[in-house]
Amino acid sequence: MGRFAHRRKDSLGVVLLTLMIALTLGAWATLGAAQMWELERRRDQEQELLYDGEQFIKAIQRFYYAAPPGQLRRLPLSLEELLEDNRYPVPVRHLRRIYVDPITGRPDWVLERTGRAIGVHSASDAKPLKRANFPLALSGFEGKLSYGEWVFTFVPPLRADAGLPAPTARPSLPTLPTKPRQR
Repeated sequence: MGRFAHRRKDSLGVVLLTLMIALTLGAWATLGAAQMWELERRRDQEQELLYDGEQFIKAIQRFYYAAPPGQLRRLPLSLEELLEDNRYPVPVRHLRRIYVDPITGRPDWVLERTGRAIGVHSASDAKPLKRANFPLALSGFEGKLSYGEWVFTFVPPLRADAGLPAPTARPSLPTLPTKPRQR
């Protein structure tokens, strides 16, 4: 009977050792999956940051060009002006909402003015994953060391009429000659 008890103890040890190895491998696999998930989440946040930044650029551009007839074109003084442009009798919305910065998780965008340019950037100093292959309009982001350096900027054109009031009537577009239909 002692001989069988000894075999049982040996097999129990092998089972416990196998179980410990399986648990260790499972923990490593879970850790690897969590790291991959975190990397994918950061990439998604960066894509969202690029999209939101482009929406701010378009809204600032629309605000600038939407000056009421006879008024000077100007850049917005705040992001709130993009939500409610009071230069018209009925306020105009150039932006649906102030987006939440996907990196910080808060709507804490930093408004930046440099001469004739206006832009926004993230308040985050985190290091971006994306360093190259930006769209042409955002090629200045290449090699930047933090999300705060990704400044989404609209620069009004430097033209002779840049400081002049908006036209009172929209110029008509030239009509192109049409080909007669062939039957």
